[in-house]
Amino acid sequence: MDRFSEYRVMWILVLFDLPTETKKDKKAYADFRKNLQRDGFTMFQFSIYVRHCASSENAAVHIKRVKSFLPEFGQVGIMCITDKQFGQIELFYGKKPQGVKTPGQQLELF
Repeated sequence: MDRFSEYRVMWILVLFDLPTETKKDKKAYADFRKNLQRDGFTMFQFSIYVRHCASSENAAVHIKRVKSFLPEFGQVGIMCITDKQFGQIELFYGKKPQGVKTPGQQLELF
């Protein structure tokens, strides 16, 4: 059971602010988002994507992959937090609290 500990399971957050002034910038922005989605990331907010990982080793693989397709311009931040920390996020829509909408559980096949 230690394998599924809320302190071992990780979430990767990719936060970005990319330019969209020229056609080339817009294409780079779209390509970056598509690559995130192909790698299993889900949009959390407009410029924040999240991905669930079973371990810190698995998270390191996906972080390396994100680094491989970083755009030439703009700012990108990558943050890794535990499942316990992610579960403590408080979200609001105006003054109304909202539940955290997490992607479905990723199953592992052996």
